[in-house]
Amino acid sequence: MQNQSQSSTISRRRFAQCWALGIAASLLATPAVALAAESAGESFDEDSILRAASDFLGDTTEGLGKVIAKAFKEHGRPTGYIKGEEIAGAVTLGLHYGEGTLVFKHGGAGKLYWQGPSIGLDLGGNAAKVFVLVYGAQRTEDLLKRFPSVDGSFYYVGGAGINYQQRDAIVLAPVRLGVGLRAGASVGYTHYTLNKTLNPL
Repeated sequence: MQNQSQSSTISRRRFAQCWALGIAASLLATPAVALAAESAGESFDEDSILRAASDFLGDTTEGLGKVIAKAFKEHGRPTGYIKGEEIAGAVTLGLHYGEGTLVFKHGGAGKLYWQGPSIGLDLGGNAAKVFVLVYGAQRTEDLLKRFPSVDGSFYYVGGAGINYQQRDAIVLAPVRLGVGLRAGASVGYTHYTLNKTLNPL
């Protein structure tokens, strides 16, 4: 009887310990769940981005859906996007200029300009709309830098193209259509600013 009583007491203690550990684990997990929800709340889902890009670029082709799906697969949900227009031209040495509106999921929008040089096997000119996915930035000031193009990142399908620009933890993914693609074998960077300038550097 004594052994049975001791065994019962030990079982109750173990149950209480397991219950306490379970409660502690759930309490510790709560902030992580909250952070995940907050993160999702501060970023755009794929359907929202595809609708915004289609409305702005005036295109609902399968190619646009595929390049955006590729960006989501490789970089996840963007915290913002830029809707803008740009002109570019090159004869080995190239220049590009653009301007647009930066929109963040958590609210707020502002005017942004960009310009930059390039060099390589590139020839031609174009003027086009561009829709830029923004990753890792939470405010306009995060983008006021020079962003080098990522070598070999250009992806084209069905009339739509996307490539990546990266600086530290921030990634920008410009999406272009048709003649706006003009992606020669060139290297360069894009400098984002608050003010328009003719200086590409």
